[in-house]
Amino acid sequence: MPEPAVEIRNVVKRFAAHTAVRDLSLVVPRGTVYGLLGPNGAGKTTTIRMILNVIAPDSGTITILGQDSTSDSILDRVGYLPEERGLYRKMKVRSILRFLAELKGMSRRQADPLIDEWLERLSLKTPDKDWGAAKVDELSRGMQQKVQFIAALLHDPELVILDEPFSGLDPVNSQALQDTIVELRRRGKTVIFSTHLMDSAERMCDAVCIIANGDKVLDGALADVKAENAGRTVAVALDGAPSSEIDRIFADKSLVERVDDSNRFFEVELQPGADAQELLRAIVGSGARVKRFELVQPSLHQIFLERVGAKGVEPGISGHG
Repeated sequence: MPEPAVEIRNVVKRFAAHTAVRDLSLVVPRGTVYGLLGPNGAGKTTTIRMILNVIAPDSGTITILGQDSTSDSILDRVGYLPEERGLYRKMKVRSILRFLAELKGMSRRQADPLIDEWLERLSLKTPDKDWGAAKVDELSRGMQQKVQFIAALLHDPELVILDEPFSGLDPVNSQALQDTIVELRRRGKTVIFSTHLMDSAERMCDAVCIIANGDKVLDGALADVKAENAGRTVAVALDGAPSSEIDRIFADKSLVERVDDSNRFFEVELQPGADAQELLRAIVGSGARVKRFELVQPSLHQIFLERVGAKGVEPGISGHG
């Protein structure tokens, strides 16, 4: 079995009286898309910064691509998109990308054709406009994010770490980013991204780790995580707006433990021992027209709500993600 891309063992990180990460252990297999999930303030960014040796853990060990994370050379094999975007606003796009590539050991001759290739690929260079010649502060927020994404990938890293990469992106730019992540995986790269957006994680991740208040809540292959939490989830879709009678049925705590309400689509978690057929009879008896009623694996969003629940974010803690 190949050595993992990242291995974290019993890592602890404190900031004064606050424990941001508590005895965290996880393994990121090579060649996977791995989701580091959790609410804001859960410890995701702190964990990423420890992987990158930006901050040191108080205890525990971290290895990257088989080497200690404190090794001087290992970060040349890693690409990083930080949560706080940091581009020099008065520099031209092509100049800043060239500068950042040189910091990773690339020559201008190596970097320039790759910069043009990436600019074209992410629609920052078209027959009508070359945004590579523009200053950073002339770009929209989404364009700036794509520039920083290019900077993380120019040196062809083996491991790519993206901290909240979809934050603030419109659907078009978000899709471009997702497509690139999928291609990286197909090329054998390992991608770790943090997010609190469960839908994005469910579509893209091979494996996930959910953190809340610095504690690991669960981790493993996404298929295994969903299978372990299956058995009591019913997908319900209605034709037309739900009635007050439907609201009453879903509020029946003898039958329903939790419901994720999207107006005409519901993901219902039954109480332990409850009969799905009883729920179906109640819905049909209310006069509602049922378009879908299916026992399904829970969504990652539903698992997240069930497993994190009230743990959420500690009151008053917002300084460390």
